[in-house]
Amino acid sequence: MSVADEDATDGNPYLRDPPTDFEPVEDLSEEAAREQVEQLREAIREHDRRYYVENDPIIADRTYDALFVRLRELEDAFGLSHPDSPTRSVGGEPIEAFETVEHVAPMLSIDQSGEVEDVRDFGDRVRREVGDVDYVCEPKFDGVSMEFVYEDGSLERAVTRGDGREGDDVTRNARTIGSVPQRLHGDHPDFLAVRGEVYMPKNAFQEHNRERIERGEEPFANPRNATAGTIRQLDPSVVAERPLDVFYFDVLEASELEDSHREELERFPEYGLRTNDRVEVADDIEGAIGYRDRMLEERDDLPYEIDGTVIKVDDREAREELGRTARHDRYAFAYKFPARAEVTPIVDVAVQIGRTGRVTPVALLEPVDVGGVTVSRASLHNPEEIAEKNVNVGDTVRVQRAGDVIPYVEEVVEKGSEGHYELPDHCPVCGSAIERDGPIAYCTGGLACDAQLRRSIEYYASENGLDLEGLGEKSVRQLVRTGLLESVADLYELEREELTALEGWGETSAENLLAEIEAGREPPLSDFLSALGIPHVGPSTARELAGEFGTFAAFREAAETEPESLEGVDDVGETVAGQIHEFFASEANAAAVDDVLEHVSPQESDLETGGSELEGLTFVFTGSLEDVTRDEAQETVEVHGANATGGVSGNTDYLVVGESPGAAKLEDAEENDVSVLDEDEFRELLAEYGIDLE
Repeated sequence: MSVADEDATDGNPYLRDPPTDFEPVEDLSEEAAREQVEQLREAIREHDRRYYVENDPIIADRTYDALFVRLRELEDAFGLSHPDSPTRSVGGEPIEAFETVEHVAPMLSIDQSGEVEDVRDFGDRVRREVGDVDYVCEPKFDGVSMEFVYEDGSLERAVTRGDGREGDDVTRNARTIGSVPQRLHGDHPDFLAVRGEVYMPKNAFQEHNRERIERGEEPFANPRNATAGTIRQLDPSVVAERPLDVFYFDVLEASELEDSHREELERFPEYGLRTNDRVEVADDIEGAIGYRDRMLEERDDLPYEIDGTVIKVDDREAREELGRTARHDRYAFAYKFPARAEVTPIVDVAVQIGRTGRVTPVALLEPVDVGGVTVSRASLHNPEEIAEKNVNVGDTVRVQRAGDVIPYVEEVVEKGSEGHYELPDHCPVCGSAIERDGPIAYCTGGLACDAQLRRSIEYYASENGLDLEGLGEKSVRQLVRTGLLESVADLYELEREELTALEGWGETSAENLLAEIEAGREPPLSDFLSALGIPHVGPSTARELAGEFGTFAAFREAAETEPESLEGVDDVGETVAGQIHEFFASEANAAAVDDVLEHVSPQESDLETGGSELEGLTFVFTGSLEDVTRDEAQETVEVHGANATGGVSGNTDYLVVGESPGAAKLEDAEENDVSVLDEDEFRELLAEYGIDLE
């Protein structure tokens, strides 16, 4: 602790051996409460500095928590809240949008290369222009660069880099990060703007991704993406729950400047600003190159991601003489690491629960380059394959991409563990038992499992189901998370006011979704059967079943009481018939279907009586038709042999457009050179084949 710190905290009872049994709040006078609040804030700031900057805490976590709770109680009881208070680190109410603000000084990029000769060229240029200099060598963090501005020691604002000239004001989010001090310590400048790198530690990133996967959410590709997605959340309480940290590494502007960069970094911890302990000073460019080579060897052992090193001229006067271009400072150079290629360690395994309850183990990897794409997770497929490949956490594996899309673990290159990974006995989402069916494992929770519920709703609304535009993965996740959707049937209970109260929803988007849901209350039987997510009953099989049984009641009765009668339908054999029967035999599934049928009346199907006039043609519909529903038009073309799909592709022949069409489908039609028909043109086309649209 500096002398200034000792003076500032002298006599503070909450610093070294703080009490945790406080007198009742109601027994305090306002003056006494105000004094205690100031002492608590001062002590908590010092404890934060020792924990985040010095890595040398002097009290236990539970004692710190007690001080924090006491401070919050006093602030609430006496109305003493303040922007600088440590209690502001827990977040707050969501905001509508970020304000764009100008940086106090440009946050320029750094010239960079992975070739050693380019680094030597940089050193030669520096020597020609300013002579021999020392270089400060730092890790190049793979996070989000930000500006932090302190005025009179208080955090005034935190701003993303943006375009280098201006960025988003994310101060409320930054306050929730433990290593961002609300007030500076020690003998700090009156004005100080510093540049820092916000990042997510590797172990925290893997744990966060595991939680996302087990909740049925899409994991982040790498720690940098996770950091960027977090710092721009509109809800500070979400940011407070995620494990972000900061390293500070440069002065952008200050009322008092040091003569060298190393002196600036030495002062940062005195202010409470956390610096990286791997910074070194080299007396020539070859020393800086050696530093980079050592960091490359140690890269995998670091608790944070780096993608190279940064070499900076130390002397500030020499920096000014070197100047800058429009894009980057000429006194610094980034020596990049080569991308990791295909071989990487498994650091954890998460369990992903699919729509039908299928359990898929997912390997969480140290991010690795595979065919030019950064991969941080890969499928392990099923327990049988895990055992066959003898894969476990700690093993180094070779990763490939199936069809250049889906990453998977090809083989173990080096064993770092004993044996192979074993699936848990219970679902990590709902706690239901996990059971094996041959090589596949399933969660037995059914729609009582939130992961299966969310994916079931997504599928119900997808183009393979009822094609409810405006209800994609992101919106379904939000509606399930906020409790508005606890079942598929809840879709039909949504209200406009509930939707517009959510982040990202306006009057138009809410009304459009509700109109889509309303228009789908009488879907074609084939669409409804496919939407239910019955195992192995996709759009094609659903059309065959609809044509065979005609009504949902007839199909369900056969499925429940005479599953062997399903086997006469194309694409349905003994195994599929048995799984359809098991679907309806499940009390949870049967109850969920009954709930949906209180809102939906599937149309009777006459697909078996249609002709083949439109065979080979594929139609897509968007918007509202005037005299018939979109579902009726879709069933008409299917009755006469055509395919009706939800998405436009190169295989689509016609896009039929009604009122308020989807912009994405129109763009896809233009891109794929698909013929676009309005309702009158659609009727004329059908008439050419002798078909009336009733």
